[in-house]
Amino acid sequence: MNVTITTIEIDLAFTYAISFYSSLNYDFTYIRLKITIEMISTILSLCAISFFFYGNSAVANFTAYAQSDLQTIKYRNLVIDLGNGVKTNARLNLPVIGDGPFPAVLLVPGSGPTDMNETSGPVRIDKETGSIIYPSARPFFDIAQYLSERGFAVLQYDKRGIGANFTILDSNVWGNTTVNDLENDAEKALDILIQQPEVDANHITLVGHSEGTMIVPRVAIDNPGKVDNIVLMGTLALGYYEEAYYQAVTLPILYAQQVLDHNHNGFISIQEASEDRVFHSIPINLTQALTQNITTAHGTAEQLNPQYNINNDTFISINEELKPRLIDQLNSASVAKQGEKCGLKPCPIWLKSQYSAIPNLDIISKVPFNTSILIMNGKNDSQTPLQHAFLLQQKLTEVGHPDHTLITYPNLGHLFYPSSQWVTVAGGPIEPKVLEDLFGWLSDPVRDFKKLSILSSHTQ
Repeated sequence: MNVTITTIEIDLAFTYAISFYSSLNYDFTYIRLKITIEMISTILSLCAISFFFYGNSAVANFTAYAQSDLQTIKYRNLVIDLGNGVKTNARLNLPVIGDGPFPAVLLVPGSGPTDMNETSGPVRIDKETGSIIYPSARPFFDIAQYLSERGFAVLQYDKRGIGANFTILDSNVWGNTTVNDLENDAEKALDILIQQPEVDANHITLVGHSEGTMIVPRVAIDNPGKVDNIVLMGTLALGYYEEAYYQAVTLPILYAQQVLDHNHNGFISIQEASEDRVFHSIPINLTQALTQNITTAHGTAEQLNPQYNINNDTFISINEELKPRLIDQLNSASVAKQGEKCGLKPCPIWLKSQYSAIPNLDIISKVPFNTSILIMNGKNDSQTPLQHAFLLQQKLTEVGHPDHTLITYPNLGHLFYPSSQWVTVAGGPIEPKVLEDLFGWLSDPVRDFKKLSILSSHTQ
């Protein structure tokens, strides 16, 4: 018996689908082309369908299963030997169906005591069920899951000395980590990835986030025959001091000028500044840095520190009082003090290695022409501003790199989640559009064909 779906049922389903995708700001014409192909397959993948026929009509009896009940990826835990007795945990994520070989991705994490998921926030235990509740912001968890579900093998690893949920397992190892160590660790992880039997060694991509964008180009340059693509997410272009200056001086000055200076006269109220939560958090408690407590007949009061209150009033001069203090704070924080303990704050040895590291802008042109480059950046990234991505794009254009792409995202911050332009919101998961673009770029056969054609012309 033929089963037909009436026009009214199709129109109703189409209406619901358009309503849903419109809420995500998708282009309607794109959806109209795509909906007829994907609507039925999506429904069938989520539901077990049995039909009961009565005369000339067909009734569909749907048994729905929650997505979490359907296993789409599998994983294997690994231990990577980083040398000199240092080891770290890793996880290889794979599609649940098939033995490969699959194109593979290595995720290289950002700065700080970062675990393989780039967990950004505290992990809690549910008091009633005892289950683990993870924070919403776990960028590398999102990427690994998304790509593995769609046919990629993805390797994640904890940074040296670090365990799950950004726990410092070995303070000695962590406290003595340098940029060169991080590059060597990524190369060891790359070799482990290539050795896995499910991996297609001819299709390897390195994805770096934040500090990881410093490491990934270096690994690609040193391993020209191993790396097919690199992806830079929330990318660095300049040196460490320039990056720190932006976060510690430029950004708070811009906030003071654009938000707090209501009269546009170069002054902001100390009272308003002390009550402004954003002003407190970019990147230090500024009012605490500028004020001191004094004893009066009525108790304790807060006033501007005379050292920074050259106007002897209750207002902060942005250029003459605020900016010098910010620069003092930055320079003080940037001094690598031998023997000083480090945890969440920068370690002295790491700081020293950062200052001596060659900036990305000076090495990106050395990435081999047979390695494709994707740069992704949120327009509201307050940690690695969009201008860094533009500079790298300009450099790659200048040297004639044959395959490089820049994608920017309005309203997204450093974690590729909706964020203020002033402070990165530690929220998640990664916006779907970002994951779709990453997958689309990695799996685009047209781009691969163009790359092949360009490289062939270079060798002739």
